[in-house]
Amino acid sequence: MIGRLPSKPVQRKPNLQRIFFLIAGFLFVALGVVGALLPVMPTTIFIILAAGCFARSSPRLEAWLLGHRLFGPTLKRWRERGAIPPAAKAMACTGMAVGFLVFFLGAHPSLPLALVVAAALLGCAGYVVSRPSA
Repeated sequence: MIGRLPSKPVQRKPNLQRIFFLIAGFLFVALGVVGALLPVMPTTIFIILAAGCFARSSPRLEAWLLGHRLFGPTLKRWRERGAIPPAAKAMACTGMAVGFLVFFLGAHPSLPLALVVAAALLGCAGYVVSRPSA
């Protein structure tokens, strides 16, 4: 009886995954910085995503974000309690409302599309508001 040799599982290089998360982390930091400068774009979510990416790729960069004087406290509160500062909640909900208004007035969507977008934004706003306050 001729036996079949067990095949080795295909292993991807961990470096490729690490590089992906490192690049994504830098991209999210850049988007967070842009969001800090432009009132129509969020900051916090991009910094949270960047910290998650750096946790999987570069402990040094993760520590840098956690120790950052502007971003660090928010990240620590998020990690400890899932908390969002009240001012950030207000800005996020206001941004979603303004974004929907711009979408509705600028794109003139059909009623079904407008309702789907409104429902998605309401769901996001509900999530933000339901988080503990920092």
